Amino acid sequence: MNAKAHANNVRITPRKMRLVADLVRGKSVEGALTTLKLARKRGIPIFRKLILSAKANALNNHNMDEKNLVIREVYVNEGATLKRIRPRARGRADRVMKRTSHATVILGER
Repeated sequence: MNAKAHANNVRITPRKMRLVADLVRGKSVEGALTTLKLARKRGIPIFRKLILSAKANALNNHNMDEKNLVIREVYVNEGATLKRIRPRARGRADRVMKRTSHATVILGER
């Protein structure tokens, strides 16, 4: 039995989000939350919310034991890219790509 939580179209690049995903992959839920509390990365609040949401899904929807919850899978995919224009010299323009990401956390029992 697995419990999932998704966060779609997060305005942080997937590369930065994957750094946080690597911190929590394979840990227990409590250990992952402790790790996130001590680290300083931009995607940490999103992953904290995701883990807490997946934990609530596991407890309420699947009747799993809170102490045995482990992060089975964490992955970050690329979302839609917002394309913006930045003015440059002599009337030219450069394209600025504002990337988004989709994050997923899957919990299971030990």
